[in-house]
This record gives sequence, C-alpha cells and structure tokens, in this order.
Amino acid sequence: MAKRFYRYFPWLFVLMELIVLFGGLAILLIFSGYNPKNTPGLIIESALLGIIWVLLVLLRKDYKLARTAVYADTLKQFSNSFLWAILIFFLIREQVIAPSDQKISFYIYVSALSFLAFFRIAVHISLRRYRMSGRNYRKAVIVGKDDWSTRLAHTLMARKALGINFLGFYENSRKGEDVLGDIDSFFREARQGAIDLVYLGQDISAGLLRKIVDHADENHIKVKIIPGSQLQWNKALSFSRYGSFIVVNLNEIPLDRWGNRLFKRVFDVCFALLVLVFLLSWLTPLLALLIKLETNGPVFFFQQRTGVNNKVFDCIKFRTMLDNPWADTHQAVKDDPRVTKTGAFLRRFSLDELPQFINVLKGEMSVVGPRPHTVPMNQVFKKQIHKYDNRHRIKPGITGLAQVLGYRGEISHHWQIRSRVRLDYFYIRNWSIFLDLTIVFKTMGELIARRDEVY
Repeated sequence: MAKRFYRYFPWLFVLMELIVLFGGLAILLIFSGYNPKNTPGLIIESALLGIIWVLLVLLRKDYKLARTAVYADTLKQFSNSFLWAILIFFLIREQVIAPSDQKISFYIYVSALSFLAFFRIAVHISLRRYRMSGRNYRKAVIVGKDDWSTRLAHTLMARKALGINFLGFYENSRKGEDVLGDIDSFFREARQGAIDLVYLGQDISAGLLRKIVDHADENHIKVKIIPGSQLQWNKALSFSRYGSFIVVNLNEIPLDRWGNRLFKRVFDVCFALLVLVFLLSWLTPLLALLIKLETNGPVFFFQQRTGVNNKVFDCIKFRTMLDNPWADTHQAVKDDPRVTKTGAFLRRFSLDELPQFINVLKGEMSVVGPRPHTVPMNQVFKKQIHKYDNRHRIKPGITGLAQVLGYRGEISHHWQIRSRVRLDYFYIRNWSIFLDLTIVFKTMGELIARRDEVY
C-alpha cells in the first residue's frame, strides 16, 4: 500500500495542482473581463506557466510533504517555488510573446498561483488525517532503550498524524513488553518490508552503529540517531564536514550560507540602484533646497550606528534637526523643539531615511534587517535586554519586521525595545527572500497608515 502511494502520489499531486492553477486562472480571467479574441496568446502563456510550474514542483520535490512538517514549512516550501515560477515565467514570456499581443496582467498570474497555497495546506491536512486513520504509515523500531529513546517512543505513539507505527525496542540489558528482543535479534528480523525506520539510542557504540547502518543500507531501511539532552534544542541543527570529520552546528542561521547571502546582496543592490536612480536623483536637490531655505547647516547628517558584528559605521540621513549635542543620546519625541518644520515633514513620511540606500550600496546596511541604533543607545539597550547583541549577526536594515508590525518611532517603554529585539531575532532565524519581499511591500503601507507614530 505504501509503495503504491509513493509511486502515484507525486503525479496525482502535480495533476491536481495544474487543475487548481488553470481553474483559478479561468475564474480570474472571467471576473476581470478578459477579451476572448486573444485566446491563442492565452493558451501559449498558460501552457508556459504550467510547464514551468510542473518542472519546479518535480525538481524541488514539492510533493514530498515531510511527516514532521508543520503548516509553516509547507507555506515556506510553496513560497520558494512561487517566487522562482514568477521570475522565470515573466523572463521567458518577454521573449516568447510578441510585444503587440495582449498580455495578461501580472496580478492575475500571481493570484492564480496563490490559490495553490490553499491547495497545499488542504493536502497537508488531508495527509495528516489519512495517516491518523492508520494508513500510509512507516514501521519503526528503536535500538537501545534509555530515557530519550523512551520519550521518542511515547511521542510516536501519541502523535498518530506522523504516520509512524512504533513496533518496539531492541535492547540487550532491559526486558519488558515493548522490547522485541536483543540487538542480535534486530539483525535477524530487520528486513526490507518488515521495518522502514530504525532509531538509534545515544549509547550505541561506534562499531555497532556502523554495523547497523550497513545492514540498513542492504535492506533499504532509514537510520536516524536520537541526540542526547545537549542537542535537544529548540533550534534547527545543521552539519559541517572537515574531511571525514563531521560536527554539528548549533546556532547556524540562513544567512550563514553563502548562497543566501549572495541572493540577499543582489536584491539589496538592485533595489538600492532603483531607488537612487529613479527617486533620489531628482528628490535630493528638491529636499536639499527645502532644508537649506529653513536653516543653515549641512543637507546630510552622518550618525555613527552599530552594524553587523558590532562594527560602527556612518549612517546617512537627511538632516531633520537643528544642531544639538544630544542627537546621539536623546530620541526624537512628539513636538521635539530640535526638529525643523522640513524635518518634521521628512520624518512623518520617513523620507529622511532614503540616503541610507547609499549605505546599502556600500555594503554597510541591507534593505531589510534589524534597525540600527546609535552607539550610546546601543550600550544602554545591551545592558537592559538579554541577548541583545544577537541582532547584530546580520547587517542592519532600512526597514525590518519589527517596523512593519508597528514598532516604529520613539522607544518610551522597556517592552517596546524588548519586542523589537524578539522580532529581530525571529527574522534572523527565519530569513527568506520571500520574507524580505513581504516586509518591503508592508513597509510601503506602513508609511501611510502609521505616520502619527514617527516624530
């Protein structure tokens, strides 16, 4: 039954996704008043999108919904495929579809693909219920009985939705109803089809471990090790190889991987160039004139702030205050006498932050990341907030997760900075390019909706 499931499910999954995709596309086109005269162009575009999506699903193996996955994992997996599909489709469409043809709106394709997110969650829910009913399960045993392996056994028996049928232990020194036999019995009884998974307790010797793995390889059985208490963390663990030696990374973050850093850097540079060329190129002279007409002094204000790895850099802003000795230590407050009229306008719409895209190009900041604080304020917060310096593991950003969730402007209460740090830490541990794009789009709305909180 399990073999038939895994043989046919991927193709059934792909077929159902195509039905949802084209069905959603048809509904959106009907409600958008699409002109049916361009049917040949629609067929070509739809076929192109369908082919790209099928290839992505198969290559990325999106049909493999892990038994231990939560709904957030399913959405994250979908989000990555979604972004790649949009990028590849519109790059190819510009080359395939003639410029004179009536092209379907970008938003229609994005909305049609978004329907698949609901489909994936529905599939996830259905699989959980299917496994809870006792079908599509894996047969598992544990070699070595100790406190942690016993906990795992109780977890497998309690969480039926995992679809793992725990058969019992193989153990030399302990007896009981749940002990199937000694470890020698495991090698006699663990054959292909009889067992799918074997978990190894932490007291298994290196020689026995190698012997079990070799036996499992011959019989197509998956082997997993149960880590001890020192590795039972609420963090994603990863591994590094030094020749033949393997170590466990306990606190690796997504941006520790060079591919992710490259992806984020390319996005930062492209976005910053767009802002500098199409916005700041004409806005800077205008704002400079307004600043100069109201007060004497420089147009730009350079302030030392703490960046990645606690390195200090000069953060660039349009000057919004009169010259004063408290710029680094006193936050702007409501009706602050130091803020000029032009400065109040710039702050209200966060226009004073735009020169920081120069910091982005210089590699000192990112478009999205934890907001940098002044060096003196940083020292104060560091004493007040546990693990405050964790937010400096990546480059600071012009906008961030905390800002789009309402934590902008003055920090007047301890819980405000504590909440910001907590959200910064969440962002660092869960970074993805999709999360960056979401924050950028939400920032645009926040600039309008929450202007009153910024002084």
